[in-house]
Amino acid sequence: MPPSSERLTVIVPTEDPEFTDFACEVREGLTNLPKRLPCRFLYDSQGSELFERICELPEYYVTRTEKEILEEHAEELASLFPEDTTMVELGSGSSAKTRVLIEAFLRSNGRLQYVPMDISRTILVESSEALLKSYRGLEIIAIAAEYNAGLRQLGAHAPERKLVLWLGSTLGNFERAEAARFVEKIRRTLNPRDRLLVGIDLRKEKDVLERAYDDSQGVTAKFNLNLLARINRELDGHFRLARFRHHARYDETAGRVESSLVSVCEQRVRIDELDREVEFAKGERIHTENSYKYSLEEIDTLAYRAGLRTEHRWFDDGERFSLNLFAPL
Repeated sequence: MPPSSERLTVIVPTEDPEFTDFACEVREGLTNLPKRLPCRFLYDSQGSELFERICELPEYYVTRTEKEILEEHAEELASLFPEDTTMVELGSGSSAKTRVLIEAFLRSNGRLQYVPMDISRTILVESSEALLKSYRGLEIIAIAAEYNAGLRQLGAHAPERKLVLWLGSTLGNFERAEAARFVEKIRRTLNPRDRLLVGIDLRKEKDVLERAYDDSQGVTAKFNLNLLARINRELDGHFRLARFRHHARYDETAGRVESSLVSVCEQRVRIDELDREVEFAKGERIHTENSYKYSLEEIDTLAYRAGLRTEHRWFDDGERFSLNLFAPL
């Protein structure tokens, strides 16, 4: 077996012109009313590590239920694809859940090309090297990029037959219309025999959802507050994290958990790199993330609007979460 270094290629695309930089987004977001910061900036190296901890929390059922589905149906999934299939994963993170599928594909076909894509190059490389040490017959082309730049690489680095994974309910971070547009972007990278496997969280009780996004150990709060710490680190900000608190609320009508950072007092915060002070009233919020939940009808509508159809669907035992295999129309 070739050494792992010979089975790993890391691609760093040129900067995406559609991907506005951190400083510009912070300047715009903190001068808007209401204030907001895009959730993609939660995932720097510290944020990504905190999110991995969130995935292990008892309240955060998403990872546990998705893994349950994968463990139950991995062999069935692998049997649907021939040995020349490349597995592509958007937002791969540590690839912890993906190991279940990788193992099933290797048992079925003996070899596999895996193309993980993640905005954190550090975690991407670390997880790729760990996978290569664990599995013979695995080859990895890792793409260190956000979604738009990464998708543009697929035509150049993935063969005609592929299974694209988008796990972890990340789709829920998009507004519903925006989600359909982005899934349609993925659809444009698919050939007729390709498939898209998406983890989508389902609508459920308010208290279950709010506990999942505001855990008793405070890890989710640290994850959200790390966004202010990142401004301090990268933009010479002067946020005092103790003057903000994490807040999560489920809007049953909209079907989304809304996460924000709330100022506990009236204050001004200097950000040196932006050469400005930001004023906060007591109780004023910075919106950081929406996490949308879906009904089955909403999932099918999303797929149709993106040019896809639902070919297979699997649930955990409690039917809290769904894995959806989409095929091009």
